[in-house]
Amino acid sequence: MPIIFKSWEKAEIKNCEGENQTGIAPLIISASRSTDIPAFYSEWFANRLKAGYCKWINPFNRKPQYVSFEKCRFVVFWSKNPAPMIPYLDLLDGKGIGWYFQFTVNDYGAEGFEPNVPKLDERIETFAMLSEKAGKERVIWRFDPLILTDKLQPSDLLRKIERIGNQIHSYTEKLVISFADISNYAKVKRNLGAAGVNWQEFSPEAIEEIAATVSSLAEGWGLDVATCGESADLEKYRILHNRCIDDELMMRISATDQMLADFLGYGPEQGSLFPNQPIRKVGINAEDGQHPLKDKGQRKECGCIVSKDIGQYNTCEHLCIYCYANTSAQIVQKNRNLISANSESIIAE
Repeated sequence: MPIIFKSWEKAEIKNCEGENQTGIAPLIISASRSTDIPAFYSEWFANRLKAGYCKWINPFNRKPQYVSFEKCRFVVFWSKNPAPMIPYLDLLDGKGIGWYFQFTVNDYGAEGFEPNVPKLDERIETFAMLSEKAGKERVIWRFDPLILTDKLQPSDLLRKIERIGNQIHSYTEKLVISFADISNYAKVKRNLGAAGVNWQEFSPEAIEEIAATVSSLAEGWGLDVATCGESADLEKYRILHNRCIDDELMMRISATDQMLADFLGYGPEQGSLFPNQPIRKVGINAEDGQHPLKDKGQRKECGCIVSKDIGQYNTCEHLCIYCYANTSAQIVQKNRNLISANSESIIAE
């Protein structure tokens, strides 16, 4: 039977005011595409995990949605500074919840594109520390996004990638890249213009130049390379389309989690020498060529499977000038003043 995902199961939740609320109980949590939860809300996340639920505010209609952690089997973290989350990872382990990090390590210090991220050497140190604690399969290096300007050309980006990769390649298994598609995001265009950045779109030739060199570097480092949310076919450079919320990686990490395996459609390999490592997908043939658990809420080019994101826009204090998730520094600061580590939600209703 093919896998068919319609919605997460319902859950009954008693909120902090003692009121009964109906929410959802996702198996997979994304934390988060919308803000850097590990960097700024790690204590909040730990408190919500202990409480058993959190509240998410829909950014379009402002309606709250309650999210139960009762059935949570896996969390995918996205961060530019996971250091504050490291002390809380044992809490996840104690609950039998698997996890890995999409860890963005860019090098835009000279350009001022990421004003509030820690210095590069500190982030590289954190990368190594997290990898040594977790295992390198759980720490994925992202150089994301690649940005072209009148002062930042492909050769400059490649030097930055090489400089970082030489230091961290032994602490990961994969590099994920993306090419900034600025013209499609009015908010990003506005913020870059206000910062005086003369951005440029990537030509097919620039993409090919970067792909060829990154592929060569990665081969020397022993890393796989993939693109995030890109339509360009770079398979001739051994660069595949990534699945950042990745069922295969989840099963590598949580091989004995039967609930997760059943949801993802994995079973034991017949005659395998490793019967506790489910590696065979069971009955998942998508007619359109996409993963049957593809997250329909993401772009067509996105390969991620379904998850529930618990982050909120306009709450990330990195204030990266290319970010689609923040409207302005003023709004971020206003929201930050309303947030406490004991709030049900990252943002006020």
